[in-house]
Amino acid sequence: MNNQIIIAVDAMGGDNSPNKVIEGVSIHSKTSNDVHYKIFGDTNLIIPLVKKYNISKDIHELIHTNKIVEGSDSALSAAKKGKDTSLWLAIESLKNNQAHAIVSAGNTGALFLISKLNLKMIENIDKPALSALWPSKKGMNVVLDLGANIECSSKNLIDFSIMGSALLKALYDNKKPTVALLNIGSEEIKGNAIIKDTYQILSQKKYSLFDFGGYIEGNNIMDGEINVIVADGFTGNIALKTAEGTSNFIISELKKALSSTLIGKISSLINFNNLKNFKNKLDPRLYNGAILLGLDKPVIKSHGSTDAIGFANSLKVCEQSIKGKLIDQIKENIN
Repeated sequence: MNNQIIIAVDAMGGDNSPNKVIEGVSIHSKTSNDVHYKIFGDTNLIIPLVKKYNISKDIHELIHTNKIVEGSDSALSAAKKGKDTSLWLAIESLKNNQAHAIVSAGNTGALFLISKLNLKMIENIDKPALSALWPSKKGMNVVLDLGANIECSSKNLIDFSIMGSALLKALYDNKKPTVALLNIGSEEIKGNAIIKDTYQILSQKKYSLFDFGGYIEGNNIMDGEINVIVADGFTGNIALKTAEGTSNFIISELKKALSSTLIGKISSLINFNNLKNFKNKLDPRLYNGAILLGLDKPVIKSHGSTDAIGFANSLKVCEQSIKGKLIDQIKENIN
């Protein structure tokens, strides 16, 4: 591969695919001049969409298969379907160094299992972690693990701290990240034994990649003082779903309040730009693209129900992780 970034795309995963996937490729390609897309899926469905969205033949390659992993498949049954599904072929292209990263909006369990079957773990990392980007008052946060590991050791949480910090640096190249452990309180005495042990280790050792900020409670995640939040997969997934539900509730109730009366409608017109900015701040499509960290190649999970704008953002995450040398940063800092 030359200096061009090659992204393997599973075109068949998720709702309304391959339409949203191909439209997402079209949207992303308009802002990226050095990305080539290897698109895996049913070309009988994909070719008309490529023409519809006017995607240049110079920036994409189609690899045909009519076998797909269904959303209802278990991870094991998806793997047993064989090596001819669009998801498996896309991940395999990564294994064979034919692509730099892969993105799929398909079955999460299948993506994780097939990725682990095909790709190697980074040396000295025991478990991969699912991470995501969250907006805060001061920029963007990385939160992990979001469900890949229900139980974690202190070593796992320390590894997550390093991987999450590397991700933030790769995507935004900002100042030194500050890591905190998600806990039920900010006092040292609170939390279970693993959290307390992790706290002691992170407090006593200096890390070149990040600073340690102690504990953080759920209500402070979006303050922006901490930009890498670490938890086990059980805790992190609950935090994620709670935040998503709260965001949807706020937007829904705000729409209802502004459209139910004449004064509300007038107010919404007067404050149109402010309301648009507010909506964008909470729009999950603009933060779409969860990253499975710990493998030796970037694996990006797009939300299955997102639209073309959301899928385009997951492609942006792919591109940024490669340009920011995510894997190299993890390897350089992991013990």
